[in-house]
Amino acid sequence: MRMSGLLLRTLRDDPADADTDSQRLLLRAGYIRRAAAGIYSWLPLGHRVLRRVEQIVREEMDRAGAQEILLPILQPLELWQRSGRDVAYGPLMFRLLDRKETGFCLSPTAEELMATLVASELSSYRDLPVNLYQIQWKFRDELRPRFGLLRAREFLMKDAYSFDADLDGLRASYQRMYNAYCSIFDRCGLTFRAVEAQSGEMGGDVNHEFMAVAAVGEDDFVWCKACDYAANVEAARRDHSWHHTEVPAAAATVDAPPMEEVHTPGLPGIQGVADFLGVEPSTLLKCIVFDADGELGLALVPGDREVNEFALARAVAPRKVRLYTDEDFAAHPELPKGYIGPHYPGAALVVADVSLDAPRAWVTGANRVDHHARNVVLGRDFAVDVWAGLVTIVTGDACPNCGEPLSVDRGIEVGHVFQLGTKFSKVFGANYVDEHGDEHPIVMGCYGVGISRVVAAIVEEHHDDNGIAWPAALAPYDVHLLALPGRGDAAQAVVAAAERCYEELLAGGFQVLYDDRDASPGVKFADADLLGMPVQLVIGAKGLARGVVERKVRATGDRSELPITEVLAGMLAGAAT
Repeated sequence: MRMSGLLLRTLRDDPADADTDSQRLLLRAGYIRRAAAGIYSWLPLGHRVLRRVEQIVREEMDRAGAQEILLPILQPLELWQRSGRDVAYGPLMFRLLDRKETGFCLSPTAEELMATLVASELSSYRDLPVNLYQIQWKFRDELRPRFGLLRAREFLMKDAYSFDADLDGLRASYQRMYNAYCSIFDRCGLTFRAVEAQSGEMGGDVNHEFMAVAAVGEDDFVWCKACDYAANVEAARRDHSWHHTEVPAAAATVDAPPMEEVHTPGLPGIQGVADFLGVEPSTLLKCIVFDADGELGLALVPGDREVNEFALARAVAPRKVRLYTDEDFAAHPELPKGYIGPHYPGAALVVADVSLDAPRAWVTGANRVDHHARNVVLGRDFAVDVWAGLVTIVTGDACPNCGEPLSVDRGIEVGHVFQLGTKFSKVFGANYVDEHGDEHPIVMGCYGVGISRVVAAIVEEHHDDNGIAWPAALAPYDVHLLALPGRGDAAQAVVAAAERCYEELLAGGFQVLYDDRDASPGVKFADADLLGMPVQLVIGAKGLARGVVERKVRATGDRSELPITEVLAGMLAGAAT
């Protein structure tokens, strides 16, 4: 492609509203343009990258035995009402009415429609297993779209759905998809980890997020360097090898003075009380108030740790949990906000983190405003109904698998795989008849890759101060050829040599971006680094006089020279290595 005919305008300065490196560089380099908040146009170079990611995904899905189809973006709202996910998605879903006042939505995902399709097409155990996928645009009305492509309202996604006769079949399908995802992200050049995760509105008991490691990521995940354990912080587990269901004798017989109230005026926070009493925050007991199916509950964690709301929900399931908000406290003025202790008489359920299971005395709220209590002992002054790993994991906590210290990193979710089970097949009548004539619901799995989000994640990892450095598998062009004819007598010879080189590389199977513009060398070099093709070839008067072309590897900056008569051979040799 000749740049003189390419729709491309690079920007010298960073866009004022860009808040991530990927957003900043993709806009500066002319890969995308903002159409509205969270909605982007893909210009020629950006579209080529998007299609290359898409092709990698398609190849790995086909290799794993999935079949490609294409579902409509516009879906009947009635399907979502049947599953109940119209309520679950709430304002995230774009809704509209046709001229007959029939409700529709713009697809945020496709479980409902896919289950409906399979229910009408498959009926026998002989039809199974089957795996169907599509690559289609999805829509979610994010309240605060940000970070460019990372949290957009319109995004390109690959969503696949497996259909099996039983759980063993689902597990096999799930593993094939899991392996395919590892191949996809390896080929895309991403540093990633597959982590245990919460299923959220999707449902299912087993699921993994694929997290591209990035400082700008919106999700924290924990991982162990000593084994293969990794999990989203929401789903991360503590080391429960010493978990107890009863109060241990050691904790109940702590040699401590009787519980004593202390006047702590205007100090409802942990740090303020610790400073006032001259103790460490870890010696305070934090009591978080929650609602469990209409009953008042307390979640107890050390004062220097935070409650993992998802872990709390798991601990008291099937009861529904909701942490108290300021509005809840305003509606219940009898609750001394910031001064509640584990011995609060109105608590119907007390859930404690396993780390409290130790022989020590605590500082806690005294259940009245401006007062705390010290020398509070488990088993003597308060009791626990449920023990669980409640705290949010931090670096240094023990791995639940091997006991070694965990690390916490940030990541971008680029893929998610779920074992759904029969949640959707039961709702939409996706059943099959077995060899004995008995009918059963089909067992489903679903598997998503955010293709447009992958593009942003790649830029987050592969860039420097000068611009993007695309991995070879995803670059819009393999080679960026720069002609620097200057104004001297050799100008025509340089142009002629660049033209020959361009045609030779094209004939050799390379995708070439040829900078034939009438622009200064400085502009051409800056744009080449900003655009980020893997290899730059520079033909100038000085090099031509010596019969060489300068070769630069964008990712490393390594430079070398190729004989101008052997450019194709040199590029082929470089591609082979």
